[in-house]
Amino acid sequence: MSGTATTDWSKWVGRSEQACDAIAAGRAQALQATLDDVEPPLHPGDALPPLWHWAYFWSLAPTAQLGPDGHAARGGFLPPIDLPRRMWAGSRVAFPRLLEVGSEVTRHSTIKSVEEKAGRSGRLAFVTVEHVISDDAGPCIVEEHDIVYRAAGEKGAPLPSGEAPPAGGAWRREVVPSPVLLFRYSALTFNGHRIHYDQPYTTLEEGYPGLIVHGPLLATLMIGQLRRALPQARATRFSFRARRPIFDTRPFTVCGAPDEAAKRADLWVADPDGYLAMQGEVSWG
Repeated sequence: MSGTATTDWSKWVGRSEQACDAIAAGRAQALQATLDDVEPPLHPGDALPPLWHWAYFWSLAPTAQLGPDGHAARGGFLPPIDLPRRMWAGSRVAFPRLLEVGSEVTRHSTIKSVEEKAGRSGRLAFVTVEHVISDDAGPCIVEEHDIVYRAAGEKGAPLPSGEAPPAGGAWRREVVPSPVLLFRYSALTFNGHRIHYDQPYTTLEEGYPGLIVHGPLLATLMIGQLRRALPQARATRFSFRARRPIFDTRPFTVCGAPDEAAKRADLWVADPDGYLAMQGEVSWG
């Protein structure tokens, strides 16, 4: 099916699928090591930290069905939009109950919307998917995941000027995005997209200055500021929007401005050039 501007994607809205997984302690502990988490090793019965569920429910596409960029071939659950670049644009996540390590869980996914637009850089397509993750007692996580599809940019073209991040922020952490960190996160999320670990492909074929730091990894580091600063707080809602890519060439800064009386914080990631790379907010109970 061709993804032209006149394509009617309405029949994809409401499409759903279901998957099952176990929140294995070994994978949670591997993520702790990857993120330099200082808390004791996670064991069955412990609460899984927020957004760490992204290391589960792997998409197990056979290697022979992967495209040249390492992504699975178009089609299947998501619509076969023919724009080559697919990015995680943002999410809105609610945590009605704790998700425990060791639990058996089910994820029910539904396509909520598909929309094409003409942007300044050409055609764009936006897909929103709702994921509901439940254990035997009911939903633990309800997430809306925004995916954007776009045309390939000109190789080596400089990034446009971005937006300045907020000033201040009591929570600040500098992160060095090493290739090993990106490789380990790719492995733990079973993400074959080569822009995160294959430096020759990323620079020579895609034209980027370095490996791209995963959007979900940035979001996980942002909400992780709450766990570091207020270990007893339980996140109830989180949202984020990607603004600008981060590369592995230089350190970046994860920041937060908490309002403890209101039990919320503004969160953001600032790139090495002082631009806003990701922005979000978290509320807690």
